[in-house]
Amino acid sequence: MTNSTPDKCRLQQSFWSALQVTGLNPVAVLRQARLPVTLHLDTRRFVSTTQFFSLWVAISDLARNADYWLRFVQATDSVGHQPMFVAACHASDFQDGLARIARFKQFTMPERIVIEQRGSEVHIFKQWFYAEAPEPDLSVDVSFAFLLSLGRRGTGQKLTPLRLELTRSGSPTTEQTNFFGCPILNGQARDTLVLKAADLDRPFPGHNAELIEILIPALEESFSRLRPRSSFSEQVKDALKRGFASGRPEVSTVARNLGTSERTLQRRITDEGSSFRALVQEARKELSRKLLSDPYADVAEVACLLGFQDTTSFYRAFRMWEGVTPQAWRSHNISTRPI
Repeated sequence: MTNSTPDKCRLQQSFWSALQVTGLNPVAVLRQARLPVTLHLDTRRFVSTTQFFSLWVAISDLARNADYWLRFVQATDSVGHQPMFVAACHASDFQDGLARIARFKQFTMPERIVIEQRGSEVHIFKQWFYAEAPEPDLSVDVSFAFLLSLGRRGTGQKLTPLRLELTRSGSPTTEQTNFFGCPILNGQARDTLVLKAADLDRPFPGHNAELIEILIPALEESFSRLRPRSSFSEQVKDALKRGFASGRPEVSTVARNLGTSERTLQRRITDEGSSFRALVQEARKELSRKLLSDPYADVAEVACLLGFQDTTSFYRAFRMWEGVTPQAWRSHNISTRPI
């Protein structure tokens, strides 16, 4: 099944600010995760799911504290919560708040928050569309802590889950037990927060319909602008065009430039009905037209910029694409271009 959600994770400024409040240097975290050390300076930039997971692993490695998740969650109270969390706190009830968080997540993360009612229980878990490894434990703990905090903040009551099911081994920490206040079962099949169904109907006394009416459309419009409008195949072709001059394009190089793995890149291209080889040809064909449109560009130079080993190979490929030589195509298209 083809998924239209791009593999792009956006990190809000509050994420980096919370790291600093807890004593972690964003540059050190990025270096540990082997990501550009200036990434935290531009919140318009995205990371892939793999890179996002590597960030949490790096944070965990540097923090060296099994309960760092609690410090991170508490730090957001001082640096400010993400807009989506603020809006959800003014929902009509806990269920409405969770639904709004789940909806806003689709604009900033390639994940889905699933909320399933099973009799008197509600199971909440996450599905990552492009994950090639389990979600890091620290990320899981932070996510569930925020969702529970939403219910407690919104209702004004210390809601207690029925249980917390975790895939990790070992035993829960004292801080986990104290914060969640419920049985924590490790070694389970899926990371799941299980709530009482009745708790989701609890109203939020601070519900502000007028504020929601203002915030929600603005947030949705803002987040929707962040989503890449081009298909993944188009993004691959753009990366190819930038790298042709360096030589023969390799899948590994393009995958690295797009912040994903070779396997994910190949799978997503296939989902869109194409192949890496076909995209290489399309990218070369499109770029050749653009370069040849410049009357001062030498054909041999164009061949080099397209990654061909020699001019003869370029001539052969171009004739296959257009049915004419590069000079003939240029002569016709430049002479007929509108003045």
